[in-house]
Amino acid sequence: MQADLFGITYPPGLAVLRGFALAEAEALLTAVAAVAAVAPFRNMVTPGGHAMSAAMTNVGLGWVTDRRGYRYTAEDPLSGLTWPELPSVVRALGEGAAEAAGFAGFQPDGCLINRYIPGARMGLHQDSNEADMSAPIVSVSLGLPAVFLFGGLNRSDPAMKIPLAHGDVVVWGGPARLAYHGVAPLKVGEHPATGGVRYNLTLRKAL
Repeated sequence: MQADLFGITYPPGLAVLRGFALAEAEALLTAVAAVAAVAPFRNMVTPGGHAMSAAMTNVGLGWVTDRRGYRYTAEDPLSGLTWPELPSVVRALGEGAAEAAGFAGFQPDGCLINRYIPGARMGLHQDSNEADMSAPIVSVSLGLPAVFLFGGLNRSDPAMKIPLAHGDVVVWGGPARLAYHGVAPLKVGEHPATGGVRYNLTLRKAL
């Protein structure tokens, strides 16, 4: 198990790489802005009819949710156009983080980009729509700090609270691949790189 500078001990398969994305943060945010200009952020609706508090967009294969369920699509349902290509800086960061966490050979084909404003959150859930469960999930934090919730393989399992700052990267796979996880409500703040919001880039191998 890995012990964190906050004194947190992580289960097998979960790694928190503090500051791993700092050197590329500006380039990553530039890429996010370019993506949003083509495929704007939107608050997607769950199959139960609830609008998600975090706004989303995608690059590569895109994850979407609506009344029909959760799934990956090649096209943006808002415009009918193909999602923007996965930017090289995002792909390289994801591959490097996965290798640093012990998951060499990661080849992401999609990235879900979340935008959190104060009060926005993400309930505990599994990333289970991907066809290849041998590949890890790589999650990049940019902007305001957040508290990442990471539980077990059952929704009722206790979830640890992991503070995340600008440039931190979380990777989980192997025995932790289907662990329930989420984000606590974002607190009000101001970050020099993003203002009053937080961005989260989650790279996956969907197919």
